[in-house]
Amino acid sequence: MNYFSRALTSALILLFSSSIHAKVDPPNYDFSLEALEVFMPGSTLRAATKKHGKAQIIKKDSAVLVHKFYVAHIRYKFPVLVQSVSGKITDFYARLPAYFLHDIFHQSIINRIGKQDIYKKVEEQAVYVWKGKKGLRHVYSGACTITCFPIFYAVFPENPEFKDFTPLLKSMAAQEVQNVSK
Repeated sequence: MNYFSRALTSALILLFSSSIHAKVDPPNYDFSLEALEVFMPGSTLRAATKKHGKAQIIKKDSAVLVHKFYVAHIRYKFPVLVQSVSGKITDFYARLPAYFLHDIFHQSIINRIGKQDIYKKVEEQAVYVWKGKKGLRHVYSGACTITCFPIFYAVFPENPEFKDFTPLLKSMAAQEVQNVSK
């Protein structure tokens, strides 16, 4: 009798467990690059403000302004730095949430603009560069520890129309070098 009870219990567990399927979506499964479309070079600050709310001005250098927007996703917000001249966006730098999965975000960029032109890996961090995609350069960085996650995504024009234009990504890298050498 004891053997029969165990066999029946095991059979019922196997029968019901095969019919129960749990789907677990990664946190950025429903994130779309469309959320960042209003920050693309050539867009207006008015459109970005309308979609993501008022931005904080964090730097002003003659006609060039750097704004800090927050993009909401699920229960979190992540910062997007936007550089503009006369209300027109020149470039942006998005510091992506660590809870996003690298594979999904990277694949969404590939689906939108094609395979990257440059791939550079140093230790556990990689940088991907897409050149000349509609006159824009896209730069994405991701890193891996136990899981892989995105670090940033930046877009700036290949041939800027403004004199002495420096993309946010390059000016932040130069600032980091200055801070390290002090």
